[in-house]
Amino acid sequence: MHQTRHYQRPETTIGLKPNRWDVLALLIILGILAALAWAAGQMQTPYQVGTPIPLSLDPSELPAYASKTILRMFIALLCSFIFTLIVAPIAAKNRQAEKVIIPLIDILQSIPILGMLSITVVAFIELFPNSLMGPECAAIFAIFTSQVWNMTLSFYQSLRTTPKEYYDTAAIFHLSFWQIFWRIELPFAIPGLLWNAMVSMSGGWFFVVAAEAISVSNQSIILPGIGSYIHLAIAKANLPAIFYSILAMLVVIFLYDQLLFRPLLTWAERFKATRIDDGQHPPRAWFYQLLTKTKLLKFIQFIFGNILNFFIDTPKIKLPSLFKIPKLHLRHPAVLTWCWNVVLVFVLTVTILFLWNFITHTVSVSEIKKVFFLGSITALKVAILILLASLIWIPIGTWIGLHAKASHIVQPIIQFLAAFPVNLIYPLMVTLIVRYRLNVEIWSTPLMILGTQWYILFNVIAGVKAIPTELRYVSQNLGLKHWLWWKRLALPAIFPYYVTGSMAAAGGCWNACIVADVLQWGDHRLVATGLGSYIAEHTTTGDFPRIALGIAVMSIYVLVINRLLWRKLYYFSATRFMME
Repeated sequence: MHQTRHYQRPETTIGLKPNRWDVLALLIILGILAALAWAAGQMQTPYQVGTPIPLSLDPSELPAYASKTILRMFIALLCSFIFTLIVAPIAAKNRQAEKVIIPLIDILQSIPILGMLSITVVAFIELFPNSLMGPECAAIFAIFTSQVWNMTLSFYQSLRTTPKEYYDTAAIFHLSFWQIFWRIELPFAIPGLLWNAMVSMSGGWFFVVAAEAISVSNQSIILPGIGSYIHLAIAKANLPAIFYSILAMLVVIFLYDQLLFRPLLTWAERFKATRIDDGQHPPRAWFYQLLTKTKLLKFIQFIFGNILNFFIDTPKIKLPSLFKIPKLHLRHPAVLTWCWNVVLVFVLTVTILFLWNFITHTVSVSEIKKVFFLGSITALKVAILILLASLIWIPIGTWIGLHAKASHIVQPIIQFLAAFPVNLIYPLMVTLIVRYRLNVEIWSTPLMILGTQWYILFNVIAGVKAIPTELRYVSQNLGLKHWLWWKRLALPAIFPYYVTGSMAAAGGCWNACIVADVLQWGDHRLVATGLGSYIAEHTTTGDFPRIALGIAVMSIYVLVINRLLWRKLYYFSATRFMME
């Protein structure tokens, strides 16, 4: 594998006179920045709650709407990266913090977007009164919650499965804790993190309709964007507008792939865990190649590289660790763990009592039992869907990961399919169910997995790509074929990544049941039995005790399943299948 570190060779010795590639690259970058700046300026316009924001289905408005949606998605993705780089190492490095962070992520990723909006939109409106910034922040936060948990769990999994010999090498070179994180752990995790960022972006597209068309407490706040355009097209049963929105999403996803993710994946090839040339060419990205041909941008990279090196290799200054809780010098260290557990139990007990008191003032015990029964129905649907998706996507994802050319072709197709909002399938599903009198309980269920199955596929591909090339050659020399190859190489290698993807997909299914249980197309409205329809109904009417009950029951189911299944698989993969 060939690596090129441009910052080691200053371009100042050649000269800073820009060439034609500089002009072309700067034109593209300035065009993107201008569009984002215009969209950012629109966020600060005055706004009063209850005042309708004009929205048109005229396709000429779609470029402006698309720029606003792109900005919201980009801000949410940036915040997700920052959150991931801070929180995941804390959970991976500190056992006491892990007891809080991982269960909390399990709960938060199961909280429906509609439930999140019903809580946060009021807070953001109060924070930015008489300004559109309040609803904008609520929409960005909703998209953020649909992206960040998968990325955090991916980075956490990578930190827990970093090969031991990497740390042995760090000890030989006397690297500090800070340097180990930036020089070893983060580079090892970058390929998997980028793949999960791609699928997280797709998850944001999946919920962008709910984020931009906020309907809570009998209030409707429509923010101009592709998501709200789709919402209005569905409400008016406008098929041409649906077609235009699909076309606009295709263009936006293509631009994201070409200008952001494909260059990042090309750059991330330098961190691939292999020491043998496998004969496969790294993915090519024309924008990445364009940037490498520039002079001024190379100089900027040289300056930034030196700043980054100084930041990482800070000379003998003891920086406060973000990832370690200071150890107390106790005669019995178990006392600290016991005290921490007592605090957690106390906080959990107080929270449960508060929720119980808040809910039971309005909701009867019989209704609570009914909601738990609805949760069991949704849990059964999720289990069946994850099993079917795994049987389909594990072999397909493995094949894609092993063939670089196929990966280059399939990647943008998968991104578009993963980003495709399930709402756009409503016309087809409602029409089929009504015309052929199909069972809505069965035929609405696939909508739960259509937007989340890609977590499994993307993580399986990332796991296959992370297999060291020397291990592939060893398996070939030993003649491993068919089931023996799967048993000894493929399945152990992708298992940690599969667990991450399946856990995120399951959480996404629980979240997607809000969208899948209630189908609407024009005047037709179909409702399936499940926890999703219960939460969706009471979110629209603003019944907060029942919203809290639905979210609490969903969180309990997800937390119990994660504790009994996914978390045990996590620890098993970290101890049994770590590359050593």
